[in-house]
Amino acid sequence: MAKKATGINAGAKLRKRRMLYRWYDKVKYKKAMNILERFDPLEGSSQAKAIVLEKVQREAKQPNSAMRKCARVQLIKNGKQVTVFLPGDGAQKMVNEHDEVLIERIGGKMGRAKGDIPGVRWQVIKVNDQSLHALLHGKIEKARK
Repeated sequence: MAKKATGINAGAKLRKRRMLYRWYDKVKYKKAMNILERFDPLEGSSQAKAIVLEKVQREAKQPNSAMRKCARVQLIKNGKQVTVFLPGDGAQKMVNEHDEVLIERIGGKMGRAKGDIPGVRWQVIKVNDQSLHALLHGKIEKARK
């Protein structure tokens, strides 16, 4: 590591150096800056209820070429809209527009998207208060509203 700048006009260089080395520990820096809560639609909570607006498909990043099944939802608590992933084979058939879903973070590194779906950070775990996993495996049938 280089020696710190000293002298009359060293202030700008020292400030720049401090900003550079703060980012070496990104998790600590983001926590200090409160970035994770400020730009989080779920406002710090791990799960949230939402209403399905439409079902969409997202193209996977290179080198994959799949169309990942997602849904555009609106959070009940604050009205923000997010795109959520529908995990499992045939999950898009179990989720319809205007259904109430429970969403959670996918759990990628440092709050970013996980896997090959760009910009999608959440996934559906319940549909109309029924487990999506149980619906997909035929353990329960979807309730009528």
